[in-house]
Amino acid sequence: MSESVIRPTHIEYGSKSFTAILWSLFFAGFASFSSLYCVQPMMPIFAKFFDVTPTQSSLPLSFSTIALAIGLLFTGFISDRFGRKPIMVFALFLVSVLLLVSASFPVWEIFLTTRIFIGLAVSGVAAVAMTYIGEEIAQNDIGFAMGLYISGTAIGGMGGRLIAGVLVDFISWQSATYIIGFLNFIIACLFYLLLPKSQHFKPYPFRFSRFKAAFEQNLKDPKLRILFAQGFILMGCLVTVFNYISYHLLEAPFHLSQTWIGLISIAYLAGIYSSPKAAKWGFQYGRDKVLPILLLTMMVGLLITLIPTLWAILLGLTIFTFSFFAAHSTASSWVSVQAVQYRAVASSLYLFCYYIGSSLLGSSGGLIWENFGWVGINFSVAMVLVLGLFLAMRLGKLHQQTE
Repeated sequence: MSESVIRPTHIEYGSKSFTAILWSLFFAGFASFSSLYCVQPMMPIFAKFFDVTPTQSSLPLSFSTIALAIGLLFTGFISDRFGRKPIMVFALFLVSVLLLVSASFPVWEIFLTTRIFIGLAVSGVAAVAMTYIGEEIAQNDIGFAMGLYISGTAIGGMGGRLIAGVLVDFISWQSATYIIGFLNFIIACLFYLLLPKSQHFKPYPFRFSRFKAAFEQNLKDPKLRILFAQGFILMGCLVTVFNYISYHLLEAPFHLSQTWIGLISIAYLAGIYSSPKAAKWGFQYGRDKVLPILLLTMMVGLLITLIPTLWAILLGLTIFTFSFFAAHSTASSWVSVQAVQYRAVASSLYLFCYYIGSSLLGSSGGLIWENFGWVGINFSVAMVLVLGLFLAMRLGKLHQQTE
């Protein structure tokens, strides 16, 4: 009598496997994004150490995010061939090694080169983690799992900024980078041990025709096109604000130390709360209603930072960051649900736009800062958010038409 083949079911909330996945991806998000953003509070230090302008000091982050964006176009297909977990494990170990190398050769050109490879390595986690969630988690729990993964990226972004920002007041930026590199290595080991193997992964060979068809299929969908544009806008605005708030707080009337500037990153704690909450709001009120409200509250938080007191700036950054992470969680989970076919490519395209926004708007903001200061940064980011609001309203109309 032949035994029936039992197909593995998707992992649901409350199971041991669900908990293991959440912790693993939380750690992965922390490791990859702490390595990416640890350079942000050190920008004024890079300007002095390497004798470069404020705009040039943003290049270590911008080069990483450009490389990350480009890598995201291909890592999905690489993981389609070799598997989700192996690619993420390799990427996490590579990131930790590259951080150590970047601190060992403090020459501007070498430093920028290592930052490019760090971005490429992080792409092996960023897109593949979202695809892993979409494949392994039950559909009703995808939004929650995605929100918690994004919480990990939020803590990683905050942790990298906070650790680096505080440490560089007491030790060199190279020593601070070594510490973050060793921490990332430990996390890579934990990730390898904790993350369950894929149960729903099916390997595909490399084929250009499939590569082309996957991109065409996703770009045909008008809702996905708007969601990709939202990624560009959301991340571009966040990075621009946090890139140049450091310079703003070094000036009168604040004159803050690097430690206090690093502590400003606690605004990211708001994102840790709002990311998983966004899934609940999306189910309760509809993603098409939630997204425009979050873009509006980002604008409110941004405007509050114009008040020249430290507490007002912290309040404004907290509101801005809270709304950003909820909006990002809403948009990214919407992409996973909307892209029925070629989900890995849809996630990659969303994140490609997301990090291109970080690179282009983040670095071009330096020119605005050098000429118009914080008021100019505030106005330019607000205008980009107005465009995002218009697109969100257009997305809402398309959603209602197809429901």
